[in-house]
Amino acid sequence: MSVLLFLAVLFVLILVHEWGHFIVAKKTGMRVDEFGIGFPPKLFGIQRGETEYTFNALPIGGFVKIAGENGSDESDGDRVFGAKPKWAQALVLIAGVVMNVLFAWLLFSITFMVGVPTAVEESAAGPDADLMIAGTLPDSPAAAIPAGAVITGIGNTLAEGDAVTTNLTPSTFAEFVSVTAPADVVVSYEFGDTTSEALITPVQGLIADDAERYAVGVSLALIEIDQQSFGAALISGAKATWNGLQAITVGLFTLIAQSFSGTADFTQVAGPIGIVGMVGDAAAFGFTALLTFTAIISLNLAVINLLPFPALDGGRLVFVAIEVVTGKDIPHEWAGRINLVGFALLILLMVLVTYNDIINLL
Repeated sequence: MSVLLFLAVLFVLILVHEWGHFIVAKKTGMRVDEFGIGFPPKLFGIQRGETEYTFNALPIGGFVKIAGENGSDESDGDRVFGAKPKWAQALVLIAGVVMNVLFAWLLFSITFMVGVPTAVEESAAGPDADLMIAGTLPDSPAAAIPAGAVITGIGNTLAEGDAVTTNLTPSTFAEFVSVTAPADVVVSYEFGDTTSEALITPVQGLIADDAERYAVGVSLALIEIDQQSFGAALISGAKATWNGLQAITVGLFTLIAQSFSGTADFTQVAGPIGIVGMVGDAAAFGFTALLTFTAIISLNLAVINLLPFPALDGGRLVFVAIEVVTGKDIPHEWAGRINLVGFALLILLMVLVTYNDIINLL
């Protein structure tokens, strides 16, 4: 299921990106020969005007074929990519990145309208607040309960009638464990669409400033759903998009800088296999968590595509900038060779990151 979700997320994000290139190319008068859904081999196509909309066998995104984009087609006069003004070429190249950013804004805004789980203080919590597991200590008694699970009750195995199922707070949970210890407690919880129970034995020594106190090694938070109006959600979505762009940009350039100094920690970099697991985890937390994760991936695609690296949109923007400064077009043969080298390096990087994913799994 996680693999299918990952493919669906990737498919949508790349199509959004390519649709940006497509619509701006059309609006600036360029001839678009093909809009491909998926990657070849081609299954079938539908011709609409001068553009063929193709459906291809590999469902991992899409592509747009603009006449003369790679210098291979100089027909149709001023409608080819290279014949258009530099500002039009730049707009087409940056349009995919802009669409990824706008799509992230849309997804963030939807999550704020649907409702975002928000931590609240016990004194301010309403009757509908859920007691959620924020995290557990490794190898602790409660380690088997997944983070994000909602506790629906806690009971004493020695006295079934003493179970607490209402007004659950971090304080009442800790007090129940303390009173019941060293006897086992039964924790009922919901995670995703499943309801489960865990038999937990409280132990001492988990709390640094109170070594004799019994605990189960769990961090708890009261969660309420914060729903916003349409206007407020758009503003919150814009702020989340901006903050995400800043964080991703700083993180990426920090990683690049550390790579040159030999101090980069590539164990924190996830490739396709790692992202599959993350998509599954996000989906387990609910619909809004999956939307938020998709928005973050969309912003990552936007930032990465703007890098001034051959074969990426940012690298091709550099070519356009050089042509503007020098007043001369870069020979198509050289541009093609440079892009080919860049593409090969990107494939190599993907292989290395995927290898890192496999090592982490093992």
